[in-house]
Amino acid sequence: MEHLLAAVDLGSNSFRLSIGRVSEQNGAKHIYQIDRLKETVRLAAGLDASKMLSEESIERAISVLERFGERLRSFDPDRVRAVATNTFRVARNVPDFLPRAEAALGFPIEVIAGREEARLIYTGVSHTLPVSTEKRLVIDIGGGSTEVIIGRGDEPVLMSSLYMGCVSYSRKFFPDGAVDAYAMKTAELAARREIEVITKHYRKLGWAQAYGSSGTAKALYAMLTDGGLSSDGITRDGLERLKQKIIRAGCVAPDELPGIKVERADVLLGGLAIMIAFFDEMRVQTMKTGDGALRLGVLVDLAGREGAHDRRDESVHAFMKRYHIDIKQAARVKGTALTLFDSLVPDCPPQDELRHTLCWAADLHEVGLSIAQAGYHKHSAYILNNADMPGFSRVDQLQLGLLTLAHTGKLSRVQGLIRQREQWLAILSLRLAVLLCRRREDIVPMPLTVSVKGSSIVTRVNKKWLATHPLTDFSLHGEEDEWDKVGFKFELIPV
Repeated sequence: MEHLLAAVDLGSNSFRLSIGRVSEQNGAKHIYQIDRLKETVRLAAGLDASKMLSEESIERAISVLERFGERLRSFDPDRVRAVATNTFRVARNVPDFLPRAEAALGFPIEVIAGREEARLIYTGVSHTLPVSTEKRLVIDIGGGSTEVIIGRGDEPVLMSSLYMGCVSYSRKFFPDGAVDAYAMKTAELAARREIEVITKHYRKLGWAQAYGSSGTAKALYAMLTDGGLSSDGITRDGLERLKQKIIRAGCVAPDELPGIKVERADVLLGGLAIMIAFFDEMRVQTMKTGDGALRLGVLVDLAGREGAHDRRDESVHAFMKRYHIDIKQAARVKGTALTLFDSLVPDCPPQDELRHTLCWAADLHEVGLSIAQAGYHKHSAYILNNADMPGFSRVDQLQLGLLTLAHTGKLSRVQGLIRQREQWLAILSLRLAVLLCRRREDIVPMPLTVSVKGSSIVTRVNKKWLATHPLTDFSLHGEEDEWDKVGFKFELIPV
């Protein structure tokens, strides 16, 4: 099982599971998908006017996740990544639904932001396309949101996530499945209003080729080519012929539309209106389809995390540059924090997610200095919780912000956010590292050791060193009060 990775894509229309085999050739990793499962859940259709998911839609989702969970039962947690998209982002009762979903699947579920979804979609699509230096436009019309990306090679350059999708638009503009020219035009104009916000930037950057990914684009491509409505992929003329054919029928009749799958019929109208709007608003000429999509992007990203190419490391390096981080000081703090953490959790593997987060927190704990020195740790946490950080899920960013907020100041601020004992140990390691490195000088050799047993923290410090560092001595004694307030006994022992 070591060579297999699994991605779970919890979309607003369908839930998908992809299992891929990782193969390395000439130094590059390639993903070969060996198993796929797809089930139409229509989660977005379960949203009511107050953005609450119905119990019926939740039960449908739970049943599918239980089946996925059975397939993944033999996988290690670090080889599975489950991501949830727009409906999970907007539903108000997700905090109640998510624990049930995770229990059914057997793995954590990350609710990812729209721009992160866009990045992963482009990663998946580009992985299946020939190598090219030309700019490519990728449009992914999902159930509840539509992601629009221009990229070059494997790197996205411009990304957007628009709050419209084939399920939401079909429910809003074609609630009973009936269609006429007026309803279709109304849906097209609504989509164009959403798209026009980004049109200028995308047209200015330009692209050489356009690709559609996921269900809507593939369904339209199949209908246009199988039905003889287009001989060159998805074209504006082909879309117009398809639209007029459906309007004459008054509804989507699968028997009269070669290439359409029955489960796609209920949401085709919304997807068609959105696609026509893109062709008109962004002046797309022709569009091909890309085999890769979000789930493949997740697999590629997961494979990168196993090796030397973790997209999150790139984001951290970019933030260090953007916020003018003192590189040498960050390295000092990180080295000291890892030394302490590894002594407290000796069995922790190097690739452990919390250990990674501790490294990133040490690198970025001073980003808040770009706002103000007073309370900079709170500014740092706010930036890291809310900024666009490619590669990071919402859960990743919250943990990063948690460690950053707790690296100095009152521990009581984070007490209610701690979910596992190891988080306290990471916070302890980071606090002591920042405290020891306050003079921005290398600490060689390490003047203290720390051990934790139960709720007792024992810190042993070289007394000769402590005598020549009165400020550090004062600060270490200050830790006693802070840890006492959150239920620990912090004991400082000169040796």
